[in-house]
Amino acid sequence: MVQTVKAKKYLGQHFLNDLSIAKKIVDALSDDNKNVLEVGPGMGVLTQFIIPRNGLNFKAVEIDAESVEYLIKNIPALRDDKIISADFLKMDLDSLFDGNFAVIGNFPYNISSQIFFKILEHKDRVPEVVGMLQREVAQRLASPPGKKDYGILSVLLQAYYDIEYLFTVDETAFTPPPKVKSGVIRLKRNRVTHLDCNEALFKTVIKTTFNQRRKTIWNSIRALSFDHEAVREHPFMKMRPEQLSVSQFVELTNIVAQNGNKQ
Repeated sequence: MVQTVKAKKYLGQHFLNDLSIAKKIVDALSDDNKNVLEVGPGMGVLTQFIIPRNGLNFKAVEIDAESVEYLIKNIPALRDDKIISADFLKMDLDSLFDGNFAVIGNFPYNISSQIFFKILEHKDRVPEVVGMLQREVAQRLASPPGKKDYGILSVLLQAYYDIEYLFTVDETAFTPPPKVKSGVIRLKRNRVTHLDCNEALFKTVIKTTFNQRRKTIWNSIRALSFDHEAVREHPFMKMRPEQLSVSQFVELTNIVAQNGNKQ
């Protein structure tokens, strides 16, 4: 059993020292996942609660060589290639497991969005994600339309995942204590296999509108090449991007495509 240890800050990461919270995070991961990848195990505070699960094929990826050395020394179950010393953002995830795999982790604050973009690239193999990250980012990912937190990654993730904000973690639960609170979220893959639109154009439309989120859809969407005048009176054109749901962004994408922009 790994106990709380004196840990260093690495790549913006703060290490969890409250074992009750660590267990609560791991308990949020469904038991039906047979393959689990932990991102950034650090000193193994989550790891110690994941490994005992029956029949689990577990692997962990850690970029910090000193943390890898510590984990191999202190958690024997991580030997035999269960701990991978690598950069998660540069890994070929398809080679890690036969079949689907869940992802869990205390994600470094400064790359948490990049982690979720990486997961999106493998959405058809990742049925579930449980992650702890900066509270404001966690709230943004789980935010419904109409809220100021709702943004690019909110729409892209919610197109393929049901997202639930689980609980908040105070600064005192970490070593060193961060200056902000953390939030734990759970993503579960929905039944959408593909969107009813050009998915590349869907991403372009979302990024184009949210990059000018203070403007109406009409004023931002004109950056794209299509017949703007044909859609000027559409109700969406008077709205702002945070007001549109995933299905409305799909409809907006089709409007753009039908009027000249085929991506």
